[in-house]
Amino acid sequence: MNAIIETGGKQFRVAPGDVLRIPKLEAEAGTEVALGKVLAVFPDSGDALIGEAAAASRVNATIAGHDRGEKILVFKFKRKKQYKRTQGHRQDYTEVRVRDIVVQ
Repeated sequence: MNAIIETGGKQFRVAPGDVLRIPKLEAEAGTEVALGKVLAVFPDSGDALIGEAAAASRVNATIAGHDRGEKILVFKFKRKKQYKRTQGHRQDYTEVRVRDIVVQ
């Protein structure tokens, strides 16, 4: 069984047992959470559930930990003007393990 969820403004296709890196959640490691909004559910047998039928479903997960992504360098310059700026960025993320998908 698979599902498409939306959390942190991004969409993810998940299945039970998957480990995901999603935008940071404010919860302790080891906490069980219900992940975002369910957009679609694809059961192993039968038709896909989309819209209101999928919205009644839940995706349960356990928070495995918090960390930061790799550094991304942003370099700006304007030619012939001696303008150069370098800036770094590291995005915070939460690693979650999907436990199950509950269809109602």
